[in-house]
Amino acid sequence: MRNTPTGTDIAMAGDGSLGRQDLGGCLEWGSQSAVFRSILTHPQLVPYYEALMGTGYRMDHLPLIILQDKGSEGFALHGGRIDHTGSYAPHLAYSFAHGVMHNPLLGVSVQLCDHGPGDGGFVVLKGSHKANLPTPARLMMGKAEFAEHLQQPVTKAGDVVFFSEGTVHGAMAWTAEHQRRVALYRFAPSTCAYARMYHPEWPSSITEGLTEAQRAVLEPPYSVRLDRPAVQHDGSVKALSRPAHKKAFDKAVFGHPYF
Repeated sequence: MRNTPTGTDIAMAGDGSLGRQDLGGCLEWGSQSAVFRSILTHPQLVPYYEALMGTGYRMDHLPLIILQDKGSEGFALHGGRIDHTGSYAPHLAYSFAHGVMHNPLLGVSVQLCDHGPGDGGFVVLKGSHKANLPTPARLMMGKAEFAEHLQQPVTKAGDVVFFSEGTVHGAMAWTAEHQRRVALYRFAPSTCAYARMYHPEWPSSITEGLTEAQRAVLEPPYSVRLDRPAVQHDGSVKALSRPAHKKAFDKAVFGHPYF
């Protein structure tokens, strides 16, 4: 799969022949999906999900497993709170207000191998989550002259990298001898949606065998005030109930207990 142009001065290009390998369906492999499904409500991750997206977070994109062999291309820089036209991108933009971080779309990358210094793979443009100007095209394409501004996290297998989609990010060509493997998830706050796989509903191949908490994370976007089941830090599920008189009002006006 070709993801970036090739060229000797483009950090994402690799050797010009090997493409990145992408694999979907990791929630649909029966018992073999257990470890991938656990990421939805893992007790060590839920507090971070809540801190970065609030109560009632939801899975937005289907997870993607990414593989890179030595010499294979990465992925051009993308994302950011300002798009290529210079317009504000509210569906991605990170913000911080009243002591709280807001991320309408959050990347969660589970590292399935070690990423040593200079191995390549995931990189971010430092400070871009606060940018108010579009990223220059030459920088977005990974021209070598801008390499000093890109940061590659050094991680071990089992680590998890959180990043706002409001941060300009991409992947460098892979240089290590071992194969790069990551499982990439995208989550969103309870009222936000970028993707639409949830509509009209998730297929049974995904939902069969899920726990109550995991099913809660697959709820479509709507407010926690409307009886939304929300995963708690202890793994339980709790819903903030909408008052009965308000449900009765909506039923009378709209023919449904929710407006």
